[in-house]
Amino acid sequence: MMQKLFEQFNCGQLVMPEIQKFFDVLDWCKHPIFDGVELKHIITADDTDGAFSYHLVRIAPNKKIGNHVHEHQIETHEVISGDGICVNEGKEISYYCGVISIMKAGKPHEVIAGENGLFLFAKFIPALQ
Repeated sequence: MMQKLFEQFNCGQLVMPEIQKFFDVLDWCKHPIFDGVELKHIITADDTDGAFSYHLVRIAPNKKIGNHVHEHQIETHEVISGDGICVNEGKEISYYCGVISIMKAGKPHEVIAGENGLFLFAKFIPALQ
């Protein structure tokens, strides 16, 4: 059932006065560093003059986004479905549907998917470049 929730979200759309994007026609992109992690770039730095970016994130079961830092961006995660943990500034946070987490700029964090994988809506302020 949780997978269906993500698939419904994956068929959503971004609507702004000057932009309309249907998520289901956007390609999944493999993360350049972390195996088993894919992203859909919903709105990018090019769309927002660098102010913010939004991304759907799909992490395969038992895979992870390893420990890293975004020096200049605040990052938020909204968990859509699946399960896992986020280690944010050394503190473990359980991830499950409905959890929202915020990572401060310049602070280390990582995300580890559980047996069911993990599906997130990630936002960056300013935009991820």
